[in-house]
Amino acid sequence: MLALRYMRSRRSRWLPSAIAGLSVTGIMVGVMSLIVVMSVMNGMRDEMISKLIGVNGHIFIQPIDTPLTDYREVTDELKKIKGITFAFPLIENAAGISSQQQQTGALVRGVTEADLKRLPGVEGNVRQGTLDHFEGDAGLVIGEKLAETLGVQVGDKVSILTARGAQTPFGVTPRLKAYPVKAIYESGLYDFDQLIVFMPLSEAQLFFNRPGEANLIEAFVAHPDDVDAVRTRIVQAITRPIMLTDWRQRSKTFFDVLKVESDSIFLILSIIVLVASLLIVQGLILLVKDKGRDIAILRTMGATRGSILRVFILTGLTIGATGALFGVALGVPLALQLDNIRNFINRTFDLNLFPASIYHLSQLPSSLDPHEVGGIALLTLCLSFLATLYPAWRAARLDPVEALRHE
Repeated sequence: MLALRYMRSRRSRWLPSAIAGLSVTGIMVGVMSLIVVMSVMNGMRDEMISKLIGVNGHIFIQPIDTPLTDYREVTDELKKIKGITFAFPLIENAAGISSQQQQTGALVRGVTEADLKRLPGVEGNVRQGTLDHFEGDAGLVIGEKLAETLGVQVGDKVSILTARGAQTPFGVTPRLKAYPVKAIYESGLYDFDQLIVFMPLSEAQLFFNRPGEANLIEAFVAHPDDVDAVRTRIVQAITRPIMLTDWRQRSKTFFDVLKVESDSIFLILSIIVLVASLLIVQGLILLVKDKGRDIAILRTMGATRGSILRVFILTGLTIGATGALFGVALGVPLALQLDNIRNFINRTFDLNLFPASIYHLSQLPSSLDPHEVGGIALLTLCLSFLATLYPAWRAARLDPVEALRHE
């Protein structure tokens, strides 16, 4: 009761109340900004993961000691393991690719037509051409950005060059062969669309001198974050020597950068809450000065220093909790409806915020994490509590005799 009543000043009625209002507003804005921005960062991370592992698998199996000539048997064993939804063998090799206009590097992947049609990053993302008769026509499926770089369309021919070609008495000679472009896909990730070229598996085995073998098997799991459990089952099921890696290891640098960015943004936006907490310090110091006579009377009536301390701590915590409550109440709906708000602003003011042509995302991603929201609210309360300690300590140490004498 005293904490709530002391949020209003008796003598200087407007100043402490105004500072309390500014504190609540600052904390509210800080909490709301943290929730919205962290939701966008989470959404971007989830979107990047879904696109990254849409072309690449979740688990990668490479042979050790002996070539992977038994790739069919190993793939069949993988498909029986609990948690694996899809597994396929492939030939993966770096090569040069050129058209009549341009030339560049590429990562050629030899896969079967059935497996290519099941790849999440390719399935449903073919922009030109078709995947039908992919193996029979011995054509290539290339990314949209690579097609733009080479200046080709479906039906045009491109040449693939590898340094490891035919074996002759004079050594290994480069091999160059022209293939028609069968289809063009767009995965949504620039690096993949610029780099990866799909070739029929049988053709890749001949072109790269790997008859009857594969050099990699990729597997997709139901839940990408649970790859550790699946890896344990793979080690137990596959008896031949293999080397296992997963999507986290292959993309470690990329996701480390995302984590650093996310942590940096969280730290920067937390400064807003910290500044608002400093306003709590200033407001409580003025409140202690304003309520000096009341504190003295309470002390003479038997109130302990601990009671006075608790009153002013509760006053500051009330300000912090109010700001946090309003911040969560505004931030959560804003994070959930962020893309609708973006579309409304674009329509109303004829803008193009977050254009899909640049970011390759059809909508502004936002993923609200309840644990993160709770952590932000808890951080706000902790900062508010720390901000109350010094003013409350000053109030508790106020000498009632001196306070009444000056009154």
